[in-house]
Amino acid sequence: MQVPNAQEAIVSQEKIVRYLLNPLHPDGAGKAWFFLRLGFRVEQWEVLADALRELVVRAEITSRLDSKHGAKYIVDGLIDTPSERTATVRTVWIIDADEQAPRLVTAYPHQQEP
Repeated sequence: MQVPNAQEAIVSQEKIVRYLLNPLHPDGAGKAWFFLRLGFRVEQWEVLADALRELVVRAEITSRLDSKHGAKYIVDGLIDTPSERTATVRTVWIIDADEQAPRLVTAYPHQQEP
């Protein structure tokens, strides 16, 4: 099963530039180095945003958690990178209460189970 309304997924410039590609972010530095090593760049932040949107549209939900804020979905899978390699990532999306479109919460490297 896919995330509901995945084709409308929201990946903000701020989430990519200030968090996922920011090696100085206190919580996101490790994630940033991972994505930067794969060739993603702040100047072309849309490339990472597009890769994450493509993932949520095509991949199956790994798990779901409901909270007072909305439904969170974990989606694991491969993304294409500017370095012409693929990388396995885990993404977390939320559909906020009273909203329809999933919004990216985070993304990070993920080791698939053998």
